[in-house]
Formats: sequence, C-alpha cells, structure tokens
Amino acid sequence: MQGVRTSSLACLSKTGFHRVAYREFGPEGTAPAHPVPVVCIHGLARNARDFDRLAGVLAAAGRRVVCVDMVGRGDSGRLRDPLDYVYPQYVADTAALIARLDCRQVDIVGTSMGGLIGMMLAAQPETPLRRLVMNDVGPFVPKAALLRILDYVGKDPRFADLAEAEAYHRRIYRGFGALSDTEWRHLTETSLRRDGADWRLHYDPGIAVPLRTAEIADVDLWALWDRVSCPVLVLRGLESDLLLAQTAADMVSRGAGAQVVEVPGCGHAPALLDPAQTHAIRDWLAAE
Repeated sequence: MQGVRTSSLACLSKTGFHRVAYREFGPEGTAPAHPVPVVCIHGLARNARDFDRLAGVLAAAGRRVVCVDMVGRGDSGRLRDPLDYVYPQYVADTAALIARLDCRQVDIVGTSMGGLIGMMLAAQPETPLRRLVMNDVGPFVPKAALLRILDYVGKDPRFADLAEAEAYHRRIYRGFGALSDTEWRHLTETSLRRDGADWRLHYDPGIAVPLRTAEIADVDLWALWDRVSCPVLVLRGLESDLLLAQTAADMVSRGAGAQVVEVPGCGHAPALLDPAQTHAIRDWLAAE
C-alpha cells in the first residue's frame, strides 16, 4: 500500500541543532521495488510540497521518494543566524538526510537551488549519487536572474485570503508554465501558513540575508560541474532566464556531459506537474 509519511532529523549548524523535515512516499511495510531512493530538493523559496505530483508518480513506479523541506522552509526549523542560509549548510544537511536513509546510492531531483545542491554533492569524491536531475539550473547563473529573484525572495507579505495569495503566486511564479486552476490553488495552499486571520509565506524571510549582504554577480560553478561523473538529466524551461540556452549546451559538451530536455511554455522553472515532465524524469531515473 502506498503511503506518505512525515518525519524529521536533527542537523547541526555553527549555532546549534535544527530540525529538517521531510515527506516520504512509497510502500508501507515492504521494501520498494527499486533499491535506490530518490531525494527531491526544492528551489530557494519553495518547499517539499512542490514534489507531491512527481513523488506520487515515482512511488507508483516502485521508488522510495523523500521530499525535503530545506532548513528555513516549510516544516523545517529556522537557523539562529540567517547568514548560515548558505550552500555549505544545505549540502551538509542533505548529506545527513542521505545517511538517515541508510542507502548505498541515491538519486537526486533538484529544482533550481536543489539542483545546485545535487551538483555540489555529485562533485564530491566517493559521492553516493547514482543519477541527478537538475530542473532549470546549471553551473552558470546570470546576475540578471538573481536580481529578479531577489525582487521577491525574503519579503514577508501578508494575505487576507487565499484568493489574494493565489494572485501573488501566479504573478511571482508565472515561469512555472500554464498550470490549471486546481494546480495554482494547490501550489498556493502548500506555500502558506496561518498567522492569526492572515496568511504568510511558509519560509523564514532570513533565507535571503546572505544574498542581500553579498555583491550580486554572475555565479560560475563550472569547476564543480567538470567534476561530476554521474549521469545528469537537465530540464530547461524554453523561456528560462536562469538556465540560458548556451549554458545548457555547454553542460552537454563539458565534463561527463548531460542530457537536456527543453520544456516549452515554461520559464524558470518547470513546475513538474505535467505528465510529460514527471514521466520523463521517471523513465530516465529507471534507466540503468
């Protein structure tokens, strides 16, 4: 029987422990058909619920799927020092989660920030990563895309009702593509938390502090990419301003190479709700 279970683990930062929450999909009481679990990691201001649709598809195919709320997002704890919201912390927390899963190998599906976390883990010696899916992100991130993201990330809007919140999400995340009304409402509801009579975004606004205190510039991580040896599938929104077409082409020709699938009608980033997207990931992860 398929089920969804919630859990958490204690992770460590320089100021103490914090909780990292995750949702696990797969058969209860029996071993999954495939021995390698899939860890799904969301984007900068998102949370584990972004993968509800994909996780269901993968679990139905016999995979154990773990969707994590990175620290500061969703049901995970908050860091005492917002300057600790940086990639080394996220990578360490993800490594602790992989250890909790008690597996020899793992596949990672990462959207934007999650894809970079996966790439950083894949570049390490003796990495446990078997396969990596990077959803609309690569080793080069242009300054212009970062400035667009910083225009909304870290702000703390209040919404009087779900309709107001949904209008906000449709505007901010229009790059997700042509979602149905039901999909927009699900995305909105899973992105919020109650605060008295109002609704607020389900993250710590402090996640943006490291970005806002640094000089914004192009991000160049090609040296890491060149150390990745596992198979990589790259999804690129055809209209993306974050994963440029030239960057995707270079990911194919550099290092061990990657397979790129362009998604029409999307910018940054494909929402992984359309069957064409979820089934492409399912089938690619199933390859040996």
